[in-house]
Amino acid sequence: MAKIDNPWIKLLTRINQEDYEAIQLLEQACCQADGTALKLELDYKLAAGETESEASGSSSVRQINDFLYYDGSKLIGYMGINDFGGAGMPIEVNGMVHPGYRRQGIFKQLSGLLMDEWARRTPSDMLLLTDRSSVPGQSFVKGTGAVYKHTEYEMYLRTDHQTVQPEGVHLSLRKAVNADAPEISRQNMIYFHDELGGDPAAEAEVDLLLPEEEEKKGMTIYLAEVDGQVVGKVHIQLTPAAGGIYGLGILPEYRGLGYGRATLQMAIAKLQEAKANAIMLQVAADNAGALQLYKSCGFVETSTMDYYKLTRQVSCRNAFGML
Repeated sequence: MAKIDNPWIKLLTRINQEDYEAIQLLEQACCQADGTALKLELDYKLAAGETESEASGSSSVRQINDFLYYDGSKLIGYMGINDFGGAGMPIEVNGMVHPGYRRQGIFKQLSGLLMDEWARRTPSDMLLLTDRSSVPGQSFVKGTGAVYKHTEYEMYLRTDHQTVQPEGVHLSLRKAVNADAPEISRQNMIYFHDELGGDPAAEAEVDLLLPEEEEKKGMTIYLAEVDGQVVGKVHIQLTPAAGGIYGLGILPEYRGLGYGRATLQMAIAKLQEAKANAIMLQVAADNAGALQLYKSCGFVETSTMDYYKLTRQVSCRNAFGML
């Protein structure tokens, strides 16, 4: 165990390139040592930070999203918040401590700061993420009193996959604009209703996702259309590390017609045309239909991420302090 000589903590509302590289190096060290995966969404955060920096001058209260623990110039601990849905949606939290500096209270200190930040936010729920095979991660999360919610598989496209558009399906992808925000929100409610627990009040609070703003952060939203009629959607992200496919869904009345497969294959083709180094997506473990679709289109499971829900009613500060 390495001795900590010069500890200090850095709190950030957004990350820059230097922060990104430091966190990425720590992530690589942790994943290689533990044989696990983390879901930090660093590329999205970096793009979002650059966008917010360009639009600086807003008088709104800044929220702390990243907690960095240093020993001198070396980053040895990190905890990050991802707030994809805005007001009303749970925040997602993931973190790590360098293998050589564990059991010295680093995670405890970062967790305390995280809880203080959570108390200032609207969401009543927090999702704690940990790789299924991470012994310290699973132990930490269960010690907080968080309740298991669901599991997602991370999947990557095989390098030998050949994109083939289904025959007889005349579907097109149209890049969404801000005027499409209500339709995107409506579809998200249909596909991801369980994230809000079916609470109409919570659903009403969810911020509209503005496609043109999301594109500045690296996430492009497409509406799937057949003869000018919207039948579904998909979100595509391209980063230096990989291309990602998110938020894919087909409206219930149009399912079973091959539109899901066509939308997926077209999303893959767009990322391949953009020279993505790899293509990944995430799918709920209990979504058998989507899982089978992705496997049949060349995706294979690479890691398993468990989600645990923590509510304000749980006295989690004390639970965090025990670890």
